[in-house]
Amino acid sequence: MSRFVHPLMLLCATLVSTSFIVGDIITEWVDPALLTLFRFLAAAVIVAPVLYIRHGLHIKLYDLMRYAAVSLCLVVFFWCMFYGLRFTSALNTSVIFTSVPLFSALFGFVLVGERLGKRRLVALGLAMAGAVWVIVRGDCIYFGDFVWNRGDTVFLCGCFAMGLYTPLIKLMYRGEPMEVMTFWVLITGALWLLPIGGAALGRTVIADIPLFTWAGIGYLALFTTVVTFYLTQYGTTIIGPTRTMSYSYFYPSLVLLIDLAVGRGFPGYRVIPGVLLVLGAMAVVQFSPTLYGKRQQRCQKME
Repeated sequence: MSRFVHPLMLLCATLVSTSFIVGDIITEWVDPALLTLFRFLAAAVIVAPVLYIRHGLHIKLYDLMRYAAVSLCLVVFFWCMFYGLRFTSALNTSVIFTSVPLFSALFGFVLVGERLGKRRLVALGLAMAGAVWVIVRGDCIYFGDFVWNRGDTVFLCGCFAMGLYTPLIKLMYRGEPMEVMTFWVLITGALWLLPIGGAALGRTVIADIPLFTWAGIGYLALFTTVVTFYLTQYGTTIIGPTRTMSYSYFYPSLVLLIDLAVGRGFPGYRVIPGVLLVLGAMAVVQFSPTLYGKRQQRCQKME
């Protein structure tokens, strides 16, 4: 199955890209923090029967702590995003999010000894530049008007946590089936989310949530949570944390394609240089050899 890892990562990036559009539609009816909690809980319910039949639901405390460490990265990211958006714009957060693969490269080197080399690091920087170009629609005026604010600082901290996510998967993985890791990351993530999601639940009238919103939550739970968590964890164990996370540079271009497919229009040809830059740089990132240091060799012996 490892020969299909790159197509699977592209599928994962495509599914994540659809979540931006679906989430944009349904967050009018559900608080984003509560929506994330619903996603985690619904996804856990979907995975639970499969896990129970194949492996059971028993777990050791040490293993639970491993999965809780991984899920904490996701929850910190989501909290920083929700809080940061009170003070900054979605455009600013989209641009700042492009820093995540670079953070993953840093943590990957420190935690699991992943060494990318100069060529791949340069390619990561170029992919980041291309993604930003697509996000701002090729409009250089944005950079002249950009003013760093409190929300940007908060969200940057969230991106720092998200950059730790895939290296922690690599570090904490012990060879267990992916559905086991997926389920317990979802469960511990839901527990981490309870304080902010529970507060939002107290302000929400469940009966007022439209049926199409529940359908959207179901889609997000199955396809952009269960499937993407599984694929991300699988990809991280095969191609490493940085290359897995670098597929996020495809998000802006994929969102443009999805918008075009659903009739939202095309932003103009100024975005094309950014798309081409991402494609070229990602070819270098994905298909250049990755070296691992002694830390990674020790991790592999533990798995």
